Amino acid sequence: MTTAFTQTAFTRSARLPQLPTMPTGWPIGSYDSYEGAQRAVDHLADNNFPVEDVTIVGVQPMLVERVAARLTWGRVLAGGAGSGAWFGLFVGLLLSLFTPNAGLLPLLIGLLGGVAFGLAFSAMGYAATRGKRDFVSQSQLVATRYDVLCQPRNAEGGRDLLAKLAMRTEYAQPQG
Repeated sequence: MTTAFTQTAFTRSARLPQLPTMPTGWPIGSYDSYEGAQRAVDHLADNNFPVEDVTIVGVQPMLVERVAARLTWGRVLAGGAGSGAWFGLFVGLLLSLFTPNAGLLPLLIGLLGGVAFGLAFSAMGYAATRGKRDFVSQSQLVATRYDVLCQPRNAEGGRDLLAKLAMRTEYAQPQG
């Protein structure tokens, strides 16, 4: 989860740890997916539960790398030229704003310069790998389960609310 959506983005609480610390609290729910744990905490918040006492803990984390495509010189150079072109157009636009009566020349110079630098830098970066990483991938940190912990003073109430949520979703699913 990104910092933009964490508690620190919305409150100015001084009690949040600044260094990595072990989570504290009693378990009030356990879920197979982060989405399930998030739904549980959202349910608690919807029922005016003091969610500042709640922590979601990913148990047994693992790094999953999903390979998206094979990487070739053509793909590397096309990507470098494309990103360089966008940056060059941006620079050319800035130059044309500050150069009166220049016409399209600053845009053209920026575009060509951006493509040239994009090609050069992408080629150097790919050549530096020496064929050791000829694929594109995305990495993701996932856990085998997600526990919802709550401080002891409110754990019993949180457990009761989550039990009601589990009963409601269990009856909503078709019986097979």
